[in-house]
Amino acid sequence: MRLAKRNRSVKKWLQRVTPTHTRIIENRYLGIFGKLLHDPNLWHLNRRSVAGGVAVGLFVMYLPPIGHTLLAAALAILLRVNLPISLTLIWLCNPLTIPPMFYFAYRLGCWILALTPAGFDAHFWLDWHNWLAIMQPLLLGSLICSLICGALGYLLAQLLWRWLLARQIRRRRARFRTMMGERLSTPSSRRQV
Repeated sequence: MRLAKRNRSVKKWLQRVTPTHTRIIENRYLGIFGKLLHDPNLWHLNRRSVAGGVAVGLFVMYLPPIGHTLLAAALAILLRVNLPISLTLIWLCNPLTIPPMFYFAYRLGCWILALTPAGFDAHFWLDWHNWLAIMQPLLLGSLICSLICGALGYLLAQLLWRWLLARQIRRRRARFRTMMGERLSTPSSRRQV
């Protein structure tokens, strides 16, 4: 009973958090995809589709924030993975998380390119004259972080899905054994001889 309530509450939470089919189709920016949004594979909740949606969302999340929604939708449609999940996960990159995420990506890019990174000084980062100098390490670091986050997200979603399914099967078997054990311990009228 508790598991059924928990599953219903998780399902309600997912339905509340993820954008609906009609809301995505009516979005003025996503309207360019037209009939491609009617593919049922974009809306299914199965292991492959969810894991792919997580991977696409986390991959696009770490890219520089230019057209995240359009890029995530295009990749989800191209790869035929869950569109609402991929669109929801790109919003992990928000004004609060952008500075540490992209500073880490910049530092990683500088490390790979053997450059000396600039400190975390607001005047340096807001001066547009410095932007060309930081673009190459930032883009390289962002691409590497995107690939790692996407791959880890895919693997973790697959593992979590399998673990939850195995746990559900174990509980169902235990419930069945308990139910069958009670029936077998009390003999039927024919066995009472």
